[in-house]
Amino acid sequence: MKNKIKYTNEPIEARVIKDFLPKPQYLGLKEKKTKVTLTLTEKSLDFFKTNAKKYGASYQSMIRKLLDYYVANQRA
Repeated sequence: MKNKIKYTNEPIEARVIKDFLPKPQYLGLKEKKTKVTLTLTEKSLDFFKTNAKKYGASYQSMIRKLLDYYVANQRA
């Protein structure tokens, strides 16, 4: 390290950032799942498969999350 750090007494500007991370108890929990048979149109299935491939996800988990989101908003 050839360059030495020069410290000064300049004021430090700090700000509080709202906590946006989920609580630890929500990070590792897996919800109980029940298998069902679902018939989709080819157009819908192609949409989910294409986007799943694009984002490196599972099309089934995308459908599941969409349904979970719908349910959560209907209950509110």
